[in-house]
Amino acid sequence: MALSKLDQLYRQVILDHSSRPHHHGKVSGDLQHEIELNNPTCGDVISLQVKLADDKISDIAFDGSGCSISTASASMMTDAVLGKTIEEAKEMVLTFSKMVQGDDTATASLGDAAVLGGVAKFPARIKCATLAWKALYQALEQDGVASVNQLHTEKEEHHD
Repeated sequence: MALSKLDQLYRQVILDHSSRPHHHGKVSGDLQHEIELNNPTCGDVISLQVKLADDKISDIAFDGSGCSISTASASMMTDAVLGKTIEEAKEMVLTFSKMVQGDDTATASLGDAAVLGGVAKFPARIKCATLAWKALYQALEQDGVASVNQLHTEKEEHHD
C-alpha cells in the first residue's frame, strides 16, 4: 500500500526534525528552569532547559537521547513554544496531549508538531511523543511539580 503524498510529507517533516533537531543543546546564560525526564521502558531521555523573560519563553533547548518520534517532537515543541507566554505554552502542552490521543480539534497552534497527530494510531508511541511536552509542563510549573496526571491516559503504554 503506497503512502499518500500527505503521509509522505508528514513522514519527511518528522525525519527532518529527528535528524536535524532545532534548539538541540544547552541554553546560554542564566536559565530559570531545567528538568530531566525519561521513559525507563524504552530509554528515551530528555533534559530540557527553559529561559524566561517578561513571562515569555525567551530561549529553550533540549538534550538527551530517544527514538525519532521523541526527538522530532522535542524539536517541534521548542519551535512552537519559543516566544509564547507560560500560560500559552501550558495550553499548547494540553492541546498536544489531547491531539496524540485522537482529539485533533485545535491543532493549528502547534505548528509542525500537528503532524504528530498520527501517533494516536500507535498507543505505544504516545509516551515518546509526549515526553518533551511533559518536561516543558513540569518546567513551567512554579512549584516544580506539575500535575501531569491530566496528561496520562490508559491509552498510553511503553514501547520496547
